[in-house]
Amino acid sequence: MSISQALFLSLLVSFAFTTFAEIHNYEFKVQEQAATRLCKNHRIVNVNGQFPGPTLDVQNGDTLFVKVTNAAPYNVTIHWHGLRQLRNPWADGPEFVTQCPIRPGGSYTYRFTITDQEGTLWWHAHSRWLRATVYGAIVIRPKSGSSYPFPKPTIEFPVILGEWWDRKVISVLRQALFSGAAPNVSDAITINGQPGDLFRCSSQGTTRLSVNKGDTVLLRVINAALNQQLFFSVANHKLTVVATDAVYTKQFTTNVIMVGPGQTTDVLLTADQQPGRYYMAARAYASARNAPFDNTTATAILEYKSATSQPILPQLPAYNDTNTVTAFSNQIKSPGKVTVPTKVDKNLFFTMGFGFFNCTPGPRCQGPNNTRFGASMNNVSFVLPNRVSLLQAYTQKIPNIYTTDFPPVPPVQFDYTGNVPRGLWQPVKGTKLYKLKFGSSVQIVLQDTSIFSTEDHPVHLHGYHFFIVGQGFGNFNPSRDTANFNLVDPPQRNTIDVPVGGWAAIRFVADNPGVWLMHCHIDAHLAWGFAMAFIVEDGVGESEKLLPPPSDLPRC
Repeated sequence: MSISQALFLSLLVSFAFTTFAEIHNYEFKVQEQAATRLCKNHRIVNVNGQFPGPTLDVQNGDTLFVKVTNAAPYNVTIHWHGLRQLRNPWADGPEFVTQCPIRPGGSYTYRFTITDQEGTLWWHAHSRWLRATVYGAIVIRPKSGSSYPFPKPTIEFPVILGEWWDRKVISVLRQALFSGAAPNVSDAITINGQPGDLFRCSSQGTTRLSVNKGDTVLLRVINAALNQQLFFSVANHKLTVVATDAVYTKQFTTNVIMVGPGQTTDVLLTADQQPGRYYMAARAYASARNAPFDNTTATAILEYKSATSQPILPQLPAYNDTNTVTAFSNQIKSPGKVTVPTKVDKNLFFTMGFGFFNCTPGPRCQGPNNTRFGASMNNVSFVLPNRVSLLQAYTQKIPNIYTTDFPPVPPVQFDYTGNVPRGLWQPVKGTKLYKLKFGSSVQIVLQDTSIFSTEDHPVHLHGYHFFIVGQGFGNFNPSRDTANFNLVDPPQRNTIDVPVGGWAAIRFVADNPGVWLMHCHIDAHLAWGFAMAFIVEDGVGESEKLLPPPSDLPRC
């Protein structure tokens, strides 16, 4: 064992013992396996032969050792979505950002401690499109002696929403990246890996949850879909929202929730209806104009014991019902007053959205008007390195891998959500990072653009959760909109759905050193370059500095 690994282990173990927390050892075997859906057989990549993969059921304060062995034919990494990974980006997982991939036949042990987080998060592959089938829930329970801030439910049930393709997703991605066109949409939405009764050859596998009348059910809803925001509802039952992204919220009741890719929402449901069978259903919220999407409806069944009736479908909103999304998201708030940074040290403004690269007409130029689709933040279309990770390049001072000149504001100001001149449609490719001093208070305004189309984008920041202090439609107006910021009880999230044709303002303190990716969690957009990364520098004491890299970090 190297000195750095011994130090790492001693830090984790000492923390676990001082808090009476547990140490968990997990083995993940990533492998390719035959699967049948929609009357067709093909091979998918999964973990331990399970789809969805295993649930990690742990407590706040626990330490995890997850040994990932890659028995699949593709490179792979695993990301623990929403876990803060304090001082420990080595365990974060995005390919070529914090580590090089685990090659076929290789292994890597992710070591991390859960610090002051509880609720529902999830894990997924962070290597190309493998997360289409490589994902699972993380359930973080309160520490021993603590409890939920609501009555203990009778039943807890993860509801993992996903997408299913009738062919290998890596082939779908390769075809899109070769042609420059948009990728084929999925063939089915799924709930816990199953499309449900409304699809051919699917009824036998439909996910079922059995309840007694009077039961209180905690549904831990996770959107693991690759490319689609989703509405979710349960026929004839109200849903009480109690947490989002593993942060408790002010409780409110609704008929329907909208969950963006990467987001989680915990809801309580009381089995107070006439004993029967009721569909839980999920369907797309698709906000981009004239863009194809998977317009199917996934179902699972909430069944009262001994009921045999035909299940009832809930009424889901129309696919473009932005009003329902806005009304829902405006109700999400912290349970009480929170400490929001009021003095902003870094005020950043990021435009984001689509772009097009001009190219010679032919088989590799199949986007609109003989172009290739792209995406960018502040006109930079992000390019991942391929011979070393950004974190290794930063810590080892390896030159010519990245630059630190990511623009803090758009290079050109324009009417972001209006009629954008064609001369601004082509972004610049680059691996540009932005440096933050440890402890600085950061505000980022994320501004959607109407290049090709406006769209609701779920933007995820690794290593942090942040306060959503404001959001709205149109172009952000600092003099008008800042005055309306919620600095009292804004929600905290790790993934923000920026309104279609609008903006969102987030704030956080840069208290976690390392290299942290910020990107759209629609994987088609990520593949086109919708990302950037922050370098958060070390602070002064040992507790503000990066941990050393583990000795088994995959080689590049």
